[in-house]
Amino acid sequence: MLKVGVLVSGGGTNLQAILDAIDNGKITNAEVSLVISNNPNAYALERAKNHNIEAACISPKKFESREEFHKALLAKLQESGVELVVLAGFLVAIPPMIVEAFPNRIINIHPSLIPSFCGVGFYGLHVHEKALERGVRVTGATVHFVDTGTDTGPIILQKAVKIKQGDTPEILQRRVMEKAEWKILPKSINLIANGKVSVEDGKVRIS
Repeated sequence: MLKVGVLVSGGGTNLQAILDAIDNGKITNAEVSLVISNNPNAYALERAKNHNIEAACISPKKFESREEFHKALLAKLQESGVELVVLAGFLVAIPPMIVEAFPNRIINIHPSLIPSFCGVGFYGLHVHEKALERGVRVTGATVHFVDTGTDTGPIILQKAVKIKQGDTPEILQRRVMEKAEWKILPKSINLIANGKVSVEDGKVRIS
């Protein structure tokens, strides 16, 4: 049984999609054993408690330096015994010390088709604003392994979503979540939990 730790900053809709997928059997051989938020008011912590999952708030504001915060976050992940770390709307950059402690064991969901609209500064609603400004016809979401860059790790799954006339960033954000994020994030976890994913020469191979 793969022990999964989920890191989230806000409401936790992607966390809920994971929990629902475990409950309905779309994710097998995995359990969420820990949810961490940097935000004490994140509703994701309530979602975890409602599922009898350990919920912890580790806020950078409680530490004298960013390095101390990173050490505390890493220590919590390691002591909990999680084997896969899922970034589900976690608005904190993951430092090299954590990436190196969990090589190809940290995955992230990004609300675009990488390499479009990704990298430093591209997060949340801003991604959808830029997609609409550029006038692209198709956007989507990407699940990828986390490396020491920003949205540069090996891609696991992607799913396209059409942009419609009259879309606002908020409407597009919701469609991308419903049609792509909530589908490919649970699917990626299921593939990993069942030994279907490997990384060769910087690229993901799915068996």
